[in-house]
Amino acid sequence: MNRRDWIRLSIAGTALPLLPGFTPLPQRSDQIPIRLHSNENPYAPGNSARTAMLEALDETNLYPYSHYRSLEAMIAAREGLQPEHVVLGAGSSEILRMAAMAYGLDDGEIVTAYPTYEGLENYANSIEARVHRVPLKADKSIDLALMDSRTTQNVRLVFVCNPNNPTGTICDKDELTEFCTRVSRRSVILVDEAYYELVTDPRYSSAVPLVKAGANVIVSRTFSKVYGLAGLRVGYALARPDIAERLRNYSTAININIMALRAAIASLEDRRFLNYSTTQIENSRIETARRLRELGHSVVESHTNFVFFHLGRPIEEFQQSMASHGILVGRPFPPYLDWCRLSIGTEDEMSQFFDAFTKIMSR
Repeated sequence: MNRRDWIRLSIAGTALPLLPGFTPLPQRSDQIPIRLHSNENPYAPGNSARTAMLEALDETNLYPYSHYRSLEAMIAAREGLQPEHVVLGAGSSEILRMAAMAYGLDDGEIVTAYPTYEGLENYANSIEARVHRVPLKADKSIDLALMDSRTTQNVRLVFVCNPNNPTGTICDKDELTEFCTRVSRRSVILVDEAYYELVTDPRYSSAVPLVKAGANVIVSRTFSKVYGLAGLRVGYALARPDIAERLRNYSTAININIMALRAAIASLEDRRFLNYSTTQIENSRIETARRLRELGHSVVESHTNFVFFHLGRPIEEFQQSMASHGILVGRPFPPYLDWCRLSIGTEDEMSQFFDAFTKIMSR
């Protein structure tokens, strides 16, 4: 038996799979909190990604250049683009940092929705870029019209998180296309699609067609969410080649490590795990929202792996109370300080959440 056969046999033989072919999560210790605060995938990577990581152990003495190019080519082919359109990063967080540096240095101005994912804004502030926050609509969705009006000729970058984090809302595809077509004549637009694979609503569409059309648009994606690779840090951007090259100039990771690259390549080919992951998360999200509404809480319609609901009490107090039950929930998102962003966990984790939730809210 060769080494690769032994690895595959070991994975298959030590698991009691959630579904045929899938490795379950390890048993949770009572000392380890339930993580419903970081929008992670509650399901470990598929067996194909695990096998790829183990097989990569024999290549860790080698630089990862060839696998780097392989992943770029695979992503480009899937999106109908060329490898020159693809920029890899250590998670989409690094992509956002590249963009902040590329367009925020030397007093660059950036427009962003508020609240939204803070990765880009936080880094922009660290390099003293000027950030203009645009509040959300009353329904917690991004106000594209207001963002348009705030994007002057001095603005170099506009950030749109679609679906939005922390609210889970989406931009209507026609409105977003019109917005990007119009505003990209004045500024580069970065559309963060970290939760793209989880959206099934026909009103939603990726901004990749705008990249294909040569617009001043960047799309960022990640392997952290539906593929369950948050701990490996793999993300990417899709952009016109000249914009892509500008982003690469500000890369700080140099290269993604070879185990992460091999896992990402295997994950892209593993449709079975993708379907399993998205279905499990969607079903749990729908049930979570239903139960919260049943308990009298307003819940924003979400298209992600989390829900944003009206708690009715200070979120920081609620965080502490849930932590005392061994459960971590989302941080404060001003100005919605009595709302909670709750990541979706496994069926057992959500059951434990509601057990603790009903006790805390009855006090």
